[in-house]
Amino acid sequence: QVQLVESGGGLVQPGGSLRLSCAASGFTFSDSAMSWYRQAPGKERELVARITGSGAVTNYADSVKGRFTISRDNAKNTVYLQMNSLKPEDTGVYYCHQGWINPPVSGSWGQGTQVTVSS
Repeated sequence: QVQLVESGGGLVQPGGSLRLSCAASGFTFSDSAMSWYRQAPGKERELVARITGSGAVTNYADSVKGRFTISRDNAKNTVYLQMNSLKPEDTGVYYCHQGWINPPVSGSWGQGTQVTVSS
């Protein structure tokens, strides 16, 4: 059974940085693209970043380009999201998910991790 456990969120001031982690199990991690999504209160969940299984190709939402970096460590079955120059509009619950397709066609969601950017 697939498990996705997000961590690393917290409260940070505008301009600050956070590094999110997603520990995955229950599938062949290295064969799977992985994506980060976020959901702000009252809004739809949106794709933030995604990465191919090998890590060779990445893709970002326009709103985070140049500020966020997705990466992965297949030996640790973990995908990361380095978030720099954070803005209040980055606030939301961040989730990881298997796959490249947006929205995901299958799979389960973890609990997410809360990111709050506020002064």
